[in-house]
Amino acid sequence: MLAITLIAGTLPPVVASPPASVARASMARNVEMNSVLSAAEIQTRLLRLPAWRLDGQAIVCDRRFAGFPEAIAFLDRLVEPAEAAGHHPDLEVSYNRVTIRLTTHDAGGLTEKDFALAETISQL
Repeated sequence: MLAITLIAGTLPPVVASPPASVARASMARNVEMNSVLSAAEIQTRLLRLPAWRLDGQAIVCDRRFAGFPEAIAFLDRLVEPAEAAGHHPDLEVSYNRVTIRLTTHDAGGLTEKDFALAETISQL
């Protein structure tokens, strides 16, 4: 039998939940980021990303580097922004070339998350 004794004043502090309005705003933003974009919205966003092209339900960018080490170093720089966004590209490496493919699999198409990460990747 396990006995637990609580001593007054030893319980960890209770962390208050955010106000309901903050939680609702956060959920609304998450839904907005995960909503599939229309064809017109996709074309508008692609205008700001000249290195990217539409390929089915994804946007794709091909990058070329001096050699394999530079290509792999670029991949290493992708880790932090992808992790921060909670969104991970499909990647293909062929010697000095890296192909980056973005789509939101859960949503079944392109969302704001794809374009936000594409903008970040374009600046690397």
